[in-house]
Amino acid sequence: MKTFQQFMLEVYDPEIQGRSQITKQGEGGRIGRKRKQTDAEKKRVKAVGGGKTAPAKTYKDKADIGITNRKRSAAGRQQQPQKERGTAGLSAREQQRKAAMERRAAKSGVKTKTASELLAKTAKKTVDPKYKPQKASGMTQSEREAVTKKGEKKLRDLRLQTTGKTKESELQYPITKKEIARRRKASK
Repeated sequence: MKTFQQFMLEVYDPEIQGRSQITKQGEGGRIGRKRKQTDAEKKRVKAVGGGKTAPAKTYKDKADIGITNRKRSAAGRQQQPQKERGTAGLSAREQQRKAAMERRAAKSGVKTKTASELLAKTAKKTVDPKYKPQKASGMTQSEREAVTKKGEKKLRDLRLQTTGKTKESELQYPITKKEIARRRKASK
């Protein structure tokens, strides 16, 4: 059996304290522990250019760090119901009738929903296990637009060549975004 002295030595042993989950307030004035991810842990990436990606920028600390937890009390921030649940839009007579019907149903043994069932959250939608998210190209927005424009110009040139025309405006259907915008402006 340990003495109180031995117990206290173990409790305040710096090595054990370093491994414990309990953290002191103070990491930037936070209430809980700091849960900021390192660059290696981050899953979000952004395009850097040249087909490469890098972890998204670090997040800013919230402005309310260090402020004590806000209470969700009746007088505080939480909206309180004005009437009994399920009685909105009913007249006083209808409310009485509904309550009487519920009492009769409960007496006869009909299963009614409990408060916890009424307040329970709906089940989350599951994702198809075959779904694979689209892989990031690694190109920035301007690089993607440049590739699109090159493709549009190539397609336009091929259509002009095959039809024997010289301008895109002579074609029945526009190809490039520039021509689409020009026609939309002209039609107004």
